[in-house]
Amino acid sequence: MKISQKENDILNELNRISDRINLENNDEINQTVKNILKDVKNKGDEALKEYTLKFDGFNPDPLNVSKKEIDDAWDMTSSPLKEALKNAKRRIEKFHEKEIPESFSLKGIYGEKVQRKWLPVHRAGLYVPGGRASYPSTVLMNAIPAKVAGVKELIMVSPANAEGKINETVLAAAHICGIENIFKIGGAQAIAALAFGTEKINKVDVITGPGNIYVTTAKKLIFGTTGIDSLAGPSEILIIADNSANSSQLASDLLAQAEHDPFASAILLTTCDAMAKDVQNNIYQKLENHPRKEICMKSIRDWGLIGVCENIEKCIKLSNKFAPEHLEIMTTNPRELVDKIENAGAIFLGKWTPEAVGDYIAGPNHTLPTSGNARFSGALGVETFMKNSSIIEFTQQSLQNNSEDIINLATSEGLYSHADSVKVRFEN
Repeated sequence: MKISQKENDILNELNRISDRINLENNDEINQTVKNILKDVKNKGDEALKEYTLKFDGFNPDPLNVSKKEIDDAWDMTSSPLKEALKNAKRRIEKFHEKEIPESFSLKGIYGEKVQRKWLPVHRAGLYVPGGRASYPSTVLMNAIPAKVAGVKELIMVSPANAEGKINETVLAAAHICGIENIFKIGGAQAIAALAFGTEKINKVDVITGPGNIYVTTAKKLIFGTTGIDSLAGPSEILIIADNSANSSQLASDLLAQAEHDPFASAILLTTCDAMAKDVQNNIYQKLENHPRKEICMKSIRDWGLIGVCENIEKCIKLSNKFAPEHLEIMTTNPRELVDKIENAGAIFLGKWTPEAVGDYIAGPNHTLPTSGNARFSGALGVETFMKNSSIIEFTQQSLQNNSEDIINLATSEGLYSHADSVKVRFEN
């Protein structure tokens, strides 16, 4: 894990990390995903079975997970884990219930009314990754805001293992969220099934949930046919720390991100040169017997960074440019710095708030913008599963009193019939 001490070197390294997954330039992946999308659109369930056998090593027959399997998974879950899932569900629901947008109406002086009305989408598709790890938390973070929004039908897809089984805890999380339609498929083919529909899987209105580069590319290519939450890249954390922070805690928090994926990025910006070296040493000590050592090593070697800045203001400046998915502030008075943070998916304050708190039970959503997208977007939430309509109702008097302005604006754009559609109503 490299240590940089010059601001320009740190900034260049942050830019390199932010651009580590560039979907635009990967022609081979784009073409592969286009072929998969086309096959599933044309051949439906047959294509799903072919790709699942090819990529996951089993024949998904049937494609769906039975209700008995879902119920059994809950029954087989240990009591402590059941309580953890229930606690997480309660906290996530409570937070997201505050996100429900309000419809509103305004009345003009001549009797005209304008309104905005919010409604849930009818059907949502939830992608839950498999592979290197199981993610019951992803089930909760995607299903709960959809349920709070009022979505009538949830369809969950998740890659199974070579025996055709989805992780038991993932199914247990689906059980407490009331998800009944679960399919043992993953990758770009699962996104295609949700976007286009097949014999067994209904077409959805919006697709949410993170995945690998093939999943993300598929979501990008089907956007417009179906709504999506975001184009999630590999996970990342940036920590701002002064000399009051604990080096061992910083090392653990950085590794908590690195263990996700070889492309995950763990970054520390600190004002203390001695701490930078101490954290680096702590990381390698903690990795000696780490069960995910290989993944962590590749992550911190390729995409890890410790930057030493001359003051906290420089740390904040660099962080705002990077716009991290997760930002931990480990300083003497972290709350004092919050107003200076312009770009971050989620902000964690103080040594008692490791990023893992947000991953599981804090309440705010852990599906966050990556790769600098926090500059213009935020977390997945209830509005992701809703849409709004404008309702406009003018009276004769309100149209008459505004007609001249409408006609002048339409005429300025060269749109004769726009203007005439107002004039014609007052000809007699």
